[in-house]
Amino acid sequence: QVQLVESGGGSVQAGGSLRLSCTASGLPFDLYTMAWFRQFPGKDREGLAVIDRYGARTYFERSLKGRFTTSRDNAKNQVYLQMDSLKPDDTAMYYCAVRNERYYYTEYDNSRIRYNYWGQGTQVTVSS
Repeated sequence: QVQLVESGGGSVQAGGSLRLSCTASGLPFDLYTMAWFRQFPGKDREGLAVIDRYGARTYFERSLKGRFTTSRDNAKNQVYLQMDSLKPDDTAMYYCAVRNERYYYTEYDNSRIRYNYWGQGTQVTVSS
């Protein structure tokens, strides 16, 4: 079965960086768009970044203002989220997810219902 495992979360001071990893198994990883989401306590999961199956196209939620980047290594079945200049407001649980449809990439509809499989999440805590 499909399994996603996030890692790399932790505690960091404001201004610091973290690199999250997501390792996928049980699917032809290089056929799927991947995405990163985060969830604040008591809130819905929100989309952060999307990367196409080649790693050639990416899309980011505008409020991130260039602080986050995403990449992937299809040979390792991994996708990454590099987070720089972290702020206390970035404190949340972070998730990776696989798009429902093979091959499909879009910047216009990346709501959580478009993503079938999810990891268990990794906690990021940023202190001031």
